[in-house]
Amino acid sequence: MTEPQPTTILSARKLYVYQGLKPVLREVNFDMHKGEFVYLIGRTGSGKSSLLKTLYADLPLRQGEVQVADFALHQLRRAQVPWLRRKLGIVFQDFQLFYDRTVNENLLFVMRATGWAERSKMKDRLAEVLLQVGLSGAGLKMPHQLSGGEQQRLGIARALINEPMLLLADEPTGNLDPEVSEEILELFLKINRRGTAILMATHDRLLLEKYPQRTLVCQNGFLRTENFLSNPAG
Repeated sequence: MTEPQPTTILSARKLYVYQGLKPVLREVNFDMHKGEFVYLIGRTGSGKSSLLKTLYADLPLRQGEVQVADFALHQLRRAQVPWLRRKLGIVFQDFQLFYDRTVNENLLFVMRATGWAERSKMKDRLAEVLLQVGLSGAGLKMPHQLSGGEQQRLGIARALINEPMLLLADEPTGNLDPEVSEEILELFLKINRRGTAILMATHDRLLLEKYPQRTLVCQNGFLRTENFLSNPAG
């Protein structure tokens, strides 16, 4: 009996990634499957953030073919971008929270913006996702009352609201100290074990060494796969 083939949720072929008019990555070819955890590493300016922004349609796809969460980015219309992003979770280095709203209000804003309407379901999902990221009981706090690690947990909760197929995380531990960074990575791994695929850009070599995963390297204008433990880069 043959084993079932893994489900591909991200596929890039001959992708060129641009910053302005200049391509920073050329001939990018890679796949990700359901439930995978993949690191994206490389020096500052090597194209990591631009690749992620291209995948969630913040930067235009000018050359190549990309399939993300059942959407063909090379055929995507601007009106379809919100629908794509409902299938994705996006986590930022600088959190990008609403600092004039409570934890609950930050999450409710996203829920309303992505089509949630039934109050009981919204309340249940809000409680579930806060529990999942370790913020149960923090719903009435303002973001400034949270530590940096807790603010990033809120950012992760926001990304999980719509149960995405894929999380795209752009340096999510970049503003955190080493101990908190490790806690955040352990949270990502817990989320991944529940079936969500994760593509995480990072500079943190210590995390890669302690929690090795498949690693993609942006270097000299190209993307390649590397065993980080045998030959670290980026």
